[in-house]
Amino acid sequence: MTYRISGRALAAAVGAALLVPAVTAATPAAAVTPTVSCTSAKTGLADKLKKDITAALAGRKGTVAVGLYDRSTKTTCTLRATSAYDSASTVKVTVLATLLWDAKKHNRYLTDTETTLAKAMITKSDNDATSKLWKQLGTTKIKGFLTAAGMTKTTPGANGYWGLTQENVTDEQKLLKLVTAKNSVLSDNARAYILKLMGQVVSSQRWGTPAGAPSSVAVHVKNGWLQRSTHGWRVHSLGTFNGAGHDYMISVLTQDNSTMSYGVTTIQNVAKAIHKDLVPTTSGVTRYTPTSRPSEAFVATPPQG
Repeated sequence: MTYRISGRALAAAVGAALLVPAVTAATPAAAVTPTVSCTSAKTGLADKLKKDITAALAGRKGTVAVGLYDRSTKTTCTLRATSAYDSASTVKVTVLATLLWDAKKHNRYLTDTETTLAKAMITKSDNDATSKLWKQLGTTKIKGFLTAAGMTKTTPGANGYWGLTQENVTDEQKLLKLVTAKNSVLSDNARAYILKLMGQVVSSQRWGTPAGAPSSVAVHVKNGWLQRSTHGWRVHSLGTFNGAGHDYMISVLTQDNSTMSYGVTTIQNVAKAIHKDLVPTTSGVTRYTPTSRPSEAFVATPPQG
């Protein structure tokens, strides 16, 4: 059957169509890959760091967040600084800082038991010790410290799962700045104690950010790793470094790693680039090579990951 439309009707239909705005499918915006951003008071250093950190990450799979701050050259580098990650064992530095902050508020020293737990928690990444201190403090005190420290984007893990605390590079760098310079949140004794324990971490756990640090620099580190059903392995490393005219700190948080070792290698590639650029050394100065068999304690997480 054939239908005929009169010229007048066709013209009317076309006219009506012109009154209706054309609707086209929206073209999805291309995902913008975050890039390394650096600033420095030292001429040429920011560009060099940006280039070398970017090169260190070239071809590496996974999602990486980086924070660098060097007081001596007023240098800062960031990459995905506000992205949240499961903390794994890196939260243990926050737990210790909270314990010391709270003790200062009550004008008391740590008990012998607290001292024993704190040392095991940091130097061996002991999970039972961490769980005891986490329970003793409670989330109210932990949140109190986070507020005092300005770590506004850090959220304590619920139901005792401290390893699922949400943290980002910006807040971890704030924490390391507090640990490494005089401030009103942590006493000088507290800061010295945290650095002392971070400097005594067992050799099998001194991987990550210390990689490539020159022997003229004192190294303090706390690492963490965690495998979950989504985003694969999280592998993180916090480090502070002092010496050779420099005073700097590095935070590297990663996830979507296929294995723990893959994440460790990614972090160490970044660390080596940073140390080399910040503290160039002659051939006679050795650089730190972490263990080839990195380890870390499993962290408190739900049984199903």
